[in-house]
Amino acid sequence: GIVSRAVAPRSTLPVLGNILIATDGGRLRFSATNLEMGITCWVPTEISEEGAITVPARTISDLVATLPNDKVVLTLDQRSMTLNVRSGQSVTDIKGIDPQEFPPMPPVDLEDGIELNVADFKEMIQQVAFSASADEARPVLQGVLLSLTGSELVMAATDGFRISIKKSILSSSPGKTLNVIIPARALSELGRIVTDGSQTVSMLMPRDRGQVIFHTKDIELVSQIIDGNFPDFKAIVPRNFKTRTVTSAAGLLKACKQAEIIARESNNIIRLNILGNQDQVGTVEVSAQSEETGTNENKVDATVDGPGLAIAFNVRFLREVLEVVKSPNISLETNMNNTPGVIRPLGDENYIHVIMPMHMG
Repeated sequence: GIVSRAVAPRSTLPVLGNILIATDGGRLRFSATNLEMGITCWVPTEISEEGAITVPARTISDLVATLPNDKVVLTLDQRSMTLNVRSGQSVTDIKGIDPQEFPPMPPVDLEDGIELNVADFKEMIQQVAFSASADEARPVLQGVLLSLTGSELVMAATDGFRISIKKSILSSSPGKTLNVIIPARALSELGRIVTDGSQTVSMLMPRDRGQVIFHTKDIELVSQIIDGNFPDFKAIVPRNFKTRTVTSAAGLLKACKQAEIIARESNNIIRLNILGNQDQVGTVEVSAQSEETGTNENKVDATVDGPGLAIAFNVRFLREVLEVVKSPNISLETNMNNTPGVIRPLGDENYIHVIMPMHMG
């Protein structure tokens, strides 16, 4: 289950559709790769004889999903490259491919690693990676910039319409500077498979290999690095604002989810009408309309400092950032209806999200 997401769905090399199962120092090692990303997982195992084989990922995954929660015995017939899987009353033979054909996973020298707290790093990934682009024509934007200076780690991602930036201070300075673009998909997979928040993960950058490796006690993920120049995100963040609106993150998220039901029929456009008075007591009116579906209107209480403003956003972009902020309240900083809005979680100085407005028509 952990490694199968790295299997190549379509490949001219049949072995890339397989999972490598091999004995490794008293444990069983499972590996899968699509040549851009590889995942390895080690499982404590009682081993009576060393061996290795690659078996079709879908076959073994579907079989394991149906097995009882009982002991599993794997027996390899090296001559016929067949793996016998026995559990309870179930006996299955799976035809495999010689493990010599499987791409070698790079060896790891953990002494060169940068230690990252799993819980903090997972939060950084969650709050940034979703802003990366899915457009294959712009590979640099499909990645997340990871920048390390002293003990300050910064991650940033953008698709050209929004940008997420998250800072974190490491417990100790690794004594090296980094500026690397890692595929957002690889980081998202890392966030999925590394579950123990009390652990640390070692990040390694082997020289001249164009790869980054993330290693824990039982799991390892290897990813290619994206070559190119990441946009200067610091220049994109507005330095000042005319109106600052503070409101409930959960309240605004609920209003966005309801508006999205209508907005998805009209290019995902929703309108935020920010209204305030001299006492700064205000309201954010969230509305969407579609000629085919209808209209939706919602009001969220807010504190508004500055002149009122009507501005339109892509509702999916707004919803996605509200789903990852941890603070109960957020601030929305705006200038005009054709300049970017800035979202900041209250009480968290380390996260910022910039979102481009849409034309209201």
